[in-house]
Amino acid sequence: MKLLFCLLGLILVVEGIPYFAFPHKMKRWMLRLQEIPDAHLRVMGFLAMCAGLLLAYLFR
Repeated sequence: MKLLFCLLGLILVVEGIPYFAFPHKMKRWMLRLQEIPDAHLRVMGFLAMCAGLLLAYLFR
C-alpha cells in the first residue's frame, strides 16, 4: 500500500508540472483536445496503458 501511494504521488507531480510551468499553453492544448475524435483518444489511452503496463512489468 505504501508503494501505491508513493506511485500516485509521483504521478500527480509529473501530471502537475505542465500546468504549473505552462498554464496558458495547457489551456490552448485542452481546447485542441476537444477537436480530436473519441476513437483516436481511446486508441491513445489504450496505447498509454499498454506502455505503462509494459514498463511496470519490465522494471518491477
